Amino acid sequence: MADATTGTPAPIRVLVAEDDVNARSILVDLLGALGHIVVGEVGSGSEAATLARDVAPDVVLLDVHMPGGSGIQAAEEITQALPGVAVLLFSGDPTVTLTERDITATSAIAFLPKPAPPRVLDSTLRLAASRARELAAARKDATTARQQLENRKLIERAKGILMRRTGSSEQEAYRMLQRTSQDRSIPMVEIAQTVIDTEPGATPRV
Repeated sequence: MADATTGTPAPIRVLVAEDDVNARSILVDLLGALGHIVVGEVGSGSEAATLARDVAPDVVLLDVHMPGGSGIQAAEEITQALPGVAVLLFSGDPTVTLTERDITATSAIAFLPKPAPPRVLDSTLRLAASRARELAAARKDATTARQQLENRKLIERAKGILMRRTGSSEQEAYRMLQRTSQDRSIPMVEIAQTVIDTEPGATPRV
């Protein structure tokens, strides 16, 4: 994403979790030099998971090995609590590998060696933030589509009830629902649900 006024890439809001104080300081300085905004820095996985809920960063940069809960555990918690936040895992241990279970549970978008070259860090952060936004938008679209389908099912069911009760055609039953919705300024799906609730044997809504 770029700034609409200047055309320059927009800064990424980053939460840094690194238990080595010196390494964390260097990383924070580097992120600032790259034009990003560090919204928090912590030294443990548990602190990362807690602070992420408060500051809602674009990306959480997590060291895999930390006291007070590993980066993997923190990533799982953050993914569950904040599905729109990108997770980047990094480690200075060249033998570290992520299992399929780790990747799935954490939704980690990338795994970086430590230290990562500035250009690689910058491009990976931007890619992670972009992918997280795309995934969040896709989840929102899927939720909306499911709700629309459920709404259509309710309206179709209500139409059938009205057709049976009044002897009206499908189009006439739809118009009844539509007119009632307009007259009362209530969404048509709510009118449909009211019709369904008046059917004998209908389960009352809580």
